[in-house]
Amino acid sequence: MKKEIIFLTPIAICIVVAIVIIALYNYRLKKRIIDSGPIDENSLKFLMSLSGLGSEVLKWGLIFLFGGAGLILIEFLPYPADESSLPYGIVLISIAMGFLTYYLIMKKQQK
Repeated sequence: MKKEIIFLTPIAICIVVAIVIIALYNYRLKKRIIDSGPIDENSLKFLMSLSGLGSEVLKWGLIFLFGGAGLILIEFLPYPADESSLPYGIVLISIAMGFLTYYLIMKKQQK
């Protein structure tokens, strides 16, 4: 377990740093476009395309939340570990519930 943590920690740190850098540069770009003067239709479409990072973070947050909840649920269920495919089913169903929750939230936002 310790080897996995040592391996995954730098990867997680790099991902977080990349997300922060992308958000910072998107903010700076949006600010420059807005400060440059009147905004036409093409500029407005471009600004709206830059705003998608929040929904990506929501999607991955929900997937990890539901996936983690599935893993926690597996700990409390009695099953023969070497003969059962129950853990795979629970994790897949919980991740699918995360995707469906994301889909419903995004559908509600677009209305």
